[in-house]
Amino acid sequence: MFLYIFYGTFILLIGLAIYLAYKISAADMRRRIIPDAYLFPLMIIGAIVTTFFPWPHHIDAGVIGMTFGYIMAAVIGLIFDRIIAHRNPTSDTPIGMGDIKLIAVGGLWCGPRGLAISLVFACLFGAAWAYRKKQKFIPFAPFFIIGAILALIIIAVLL
Repeated sequence: MFLYIFYGTFILLIGLAIYLAYKISAADMRRRIIPDAYLFPLMIIGAIVTTFFPWPHHIDAGVIGMTFGYIMAAVIGLIFDRIIAHRNPTSDTPIGMGDIKLIAVGGLWCGPRGLAISLVFACLFGAAWAYRKKQKFIPFAPFFIIGAILALIIIAVLL
């Protein structure tokens, strides 16, 4: 009976995480914003899943991935902000705080190795989408989430 509750809770949390990831992707595609109302529950679910359930890595690797992802994305965002603000002070920055927090949450879910894999996939898919659509704006969240799912599959199967 305990196993049914245990795995039932796991499936419920994963289902909720998939729903939140969908809402984050849809919001970024439509409004160019990643709402904290979806992002923070995804982070809490990620902390619960990596701590208490069978996952490719444990919470310690998730915290390392989260910290590394946040610092890396914040530094890249700051560099882009300085370069673009220097050239055109009225333009938007290409990476916002929502993207930075999403990369941090992705580091929690995927760990450091999975974060690297997911960022590579996200950049490749995003670049292909931008090339095909002939657009400068790339909604990063959908591509990062697809990359994170692929990274989790690769880590679970191969590593």
